[in-house]
Amino acid sequence: MRIAIFDFDGTLYSKETFQLMMDHLKEHPVHGYRYRIFFKKIMPSYLGSKIKVVPMHVMRARSVEAYLAALNTLSRSEMEEYFSDIAAKMTDDFNQSVVDRLKKHHEDGDHVMVVSGAFTPLLNTVTAGLPIDTIIGTDIPYTNDKYDAAQKVAHVQGRMKVEKITESLGEQPIDWDNSFAYGDSHSDLPVLELVGQPVAVQPEQKLRTIADKRSWEIL
Repeated sequence: MRIAIFDFDGTLYSKETFQLMMDHLKEHPVHGYRYRIFFKKIMPSYLGSKIKVVPMHVMRARSVEAYLAALNTLSRSEMEEYFSDIAAKMTDDFNQSVVDRLKKHHEDGDHVMVVSGAFTPLLNTVTAGLPIDTIIGTDIPYTNDKYDAAQKVAHVQGRMKVEKITESLGEQPIDWDNSFAYGDSHSDLPVLELVGQPVAVQPEQKLRTIADKRSWEIL
């Protein structure tokens, strides 16, 4: 079996999800007051990342935790409705050339995966019209259908993406040499190196340098 793995932010989706989520929370007619909770919680890590004492991957993980902490009284159904509202704002900003690649992989019989640090309910909703076999995102922990802030949130990024991919595929035989992966940033490198056909999508400079050096396709 061949697989085709797609990153979401900056790859399948042309923009950054988290910025949209922050704006949505700040401007929300009901939950807007929660933005102050998020802002207060994330500011120490944000400032630490700016002066390079907090690594970027730690900053991203803490941002995810801070965002959920601001929504901590929402039920599962309310949380899904909240992310559905965000998804409705995203449909015009997909990267069409990458969408076309995804559909072609599906037509060719490849197992199509989207693997992202974005929240799983958002990914499920916003990609509902695409032929995707497996979606791996950052899961929201619930207890009795309420967000459980006591549980650790496993933010899917970096090497954890590879762990989640291999865990999801289990013992299925994979033709890695002829499988594809698409990503836009240096943090996608562990996934891009997993396959024989990596594709750098509008890559940031650090990834572009690697892609050029290794003669990877650049889309």
